Amino acid sequence: MRPYLIHFAVLYTFLASFGVEIHALSPNYSACQLQQNAETSPLTGCPDGTLFVSPTDSRARFKTVQAAVESLPETGDAIILIGAGEYFEKVTVTRSAPLTLLGQLDPNTARDPAGNASQRNLVHIWYNLYVLSGITDQETSTLTVAPPSGQQSGNTDFKAYNINFENRAAKYSISQALAGSFMYANVSFYGCTFASWQDTWYTGVDAYSYAVDTIIYGQTDYLFGSGMAWFQNVILANRACGGGIVAWAGTEGTRNGAFIADSKIIRSPDANSTTVTDSRCYLGRPWNPLAIAVYLRTYMDESIHPNGFIHWSHQTSVPKTAYFAEYRSSGPGGSTSKRLSQEYILTDTQVNEKFSLESVFAGKPTWIDFEYVA
Repeated sequence: MRPYLIHFAVLYTFLASFGVEIHALSPNYSACQLQQNAETSPLTGCPDGTLFVSPTDSRARFKTVQAAVESLPETGDAIILIGAGEYFEKVTVTRSAPLTLLGQLDPNTARDPAGNASQRNLVHIWYNLYVLSGITDQETSTLTVAPPSGQQSGNTDFKAYNINFENRAAKYSISQALAGSFMYANVSFYGCTFASWQDTWYTGVDAYSYAVDTIIYGQTDYLFGSGMAWFQNVILANRACGGGIVAWAGTEGTRNGAFIADSKIIRSPDANSTTVTDSRCYLGRPWNPLAIAVYLRTYMDESIHPNGFIHWSHQTSVPKTAYFAEYRSSGPGGSTSKRLSQEYILTDTQVNEKFSLESVFAGKPTWIDFEYVA
């Protein structure tokens, strides 16, 4: 088994023993996602017009995901089924019309919770850029959903199911190396994985993002941005500790921030055995004075520092204008007794009134598939 597959298998096995349930099927698309036998069309069960991508299946119209994306018209809903395999490529989505990417699944394991936990996704999309002179953060990203440069109207409804997105620039924090970058778009992810070390996930200007049953690996500021991001039932896997898990820049007059709900923070099973993480990882730090980061009902392992949050580099304190908060944190790192004085420990009433998904997004977003979790 390839090294990258081994660490995912180890993680899923660990999560299964930890009592973490990972849903691997969408009720809307499972019939399309399940692999077919050689005599049956791979598009059996798929909505009409679905495109099929595979690096090895001769029946596929495209061998790369990007080629399929670029073939799409500017208007109309589109669905792309991605066959099992490794894809060494950058995927960039600039169209504004809705697009759904589906990762193929093995029918022998897709409905088996133990199978899901040990070998979930069959589609691995990866690239290996990191920030160097002349390369921006966003340009390193394996997956980008954003309009063309100079435009401010991106994808209105991008969805991805059961796909692993990785930046394999190095096996340590070499520099900023994004796995996902989203700007001027509505994006949502279901049963996916995002893996890097620094700046793994970016929800940027005028972007709204949602992830559920998703695993995100990183070390330094690996959830960062300035848009609105909600993470539901995700696993945040600390490969090492640096900066904070969240680094956000708020915007005056908005609630733009990172909201992590019903999730778990753990030391990643693929962390180097010599890497010390106990009480070394911070929940977040302010990218600007209006930063917002809120953890709701989240399990935190020994890696979390007792102070919770930390100030930005070269500063001495967290600005009073930043909003860092927790609600019912649990686990060895979940005690709030030594948290920074600037942090808010929320009450039931505050959470019920102000920190549901609907209140944060000012309504129930139509671009989120709420049927994914039964």
